[in-house]
Amino acid sequence: MNILITGVAGLVGANFAEYILSKRQELGINKVLGVDDLSGGYIENLNLDDVNFEFVKADLSKKDDQVLVEDIFKMYKVDYIFHFSAYAAEGLSPFIRQYNYMSNVIPTTFLITMGIKYNIRRFVFTSSMATYGRNTTPFTEDMVPKPIDPYGIAKYACEMDLEVAYEQHGMEYCIILPHNIFGKYQNIWDPYRNVLGIWMYKATQGEEFTIYGDGEQTRAFSYIDDILPCLWTAAVSSNAKNERINLGGKKNVSLNEAVKLVKKVTGTDKVIYMEPRHEVKHAWSSYEKSEKLLGYVENTSFEKGLELMWDWVKEQKERPRIFWPEYELEKNIYSYWKVKDVKE
Repeated sequence: MNILITGVAGLVGANFAEYILSKRQELGINKVLGVDDLSGGYIENLNLDDVNFEFVKADLSKKDDQVLVEDIFKMYKVDYIFHFSAYAAEGLSPFIRQYNYMSNVIPTTFLITMGIKYNIRRFVFTSSMATYGRNTTPFTEDMVPKPIDPYGIAKYACEMDLEVAYEQHGMEYCIILPHNIFGKYQNIWDPYRNVLGIWMYKATQGEEFTIYGDGEQTRAFSYIDDILPCLWTAAVSSNAKNERINLGGKKNVSLNEAVKLVKKVTGTDKVIYMEPRHEVKHAWSSYEKSEKLLGYVENTSFEKGLELMWDWVKEQKERPRIFWPEYELEKNIYSYWKVKDVKE
């Protein structure tokens, strides 16, 4: 049995590859095949010395790189695709619309085509809570998505393509909607996404934490180790076939509550409140379906997960932060993301 993981150098992909390789014999896996363009993940997150792991650097939105990845399907019988790669910057997506769709939709449709063409067993896709958008909390899987930003729209489009791929071609899928996942291998150097990573980076620099708006937005957070077994179950369990499942985050907290814990863990005590942005005010969901179908168990408290992540962050070397040199749209962009300001 061989599996393909995209976004393999990122938070979810690198941890999942590590988890699967540690259980390779138990699970009956031959090769773990990893793909990443290294735009948001880092090669250091991967064990390139493991003979059971093969890595291909590829940007799945580009034709030439798609040829490289199809060669993997020709060389190996891929049984499961785990598609984790994405540029998940919800707030920024209205200002990089074309990039958002190119980086999130095109790679997914390519992989769906590969899955159909080479007869995989199942396609596991990490969608996003952003698809729920204007719905009221708790989000439940039977709600009709109402995304409010291009990122959520892109993810919903991919979900619909998976449904059609099964209807027309019989390719099984499982759509996972994870809560805000955090832990080691998170890209803390990206200033546009992943609030916990942004705060922890600022803590390493002795800078104040930033909150957009009043901080009463509510979210649910999930430590990475708690969701890894569920991702495998999503691929192999008959109960997960063609299901859409919220994963993680049993307890929702406000950003004000979250930042208090991050302050406690990191020893940083400065917070500033900035211009609010266009976002979903409350975003958290039900978790009962993941317990029933995937065996989800929340073993790690939010505070403990933050402590573990902070231990990892403190060991990281300095890296340059990744700023957009220009946006596709400047109209109505927030003051803190204006190019001349964001680099300062």
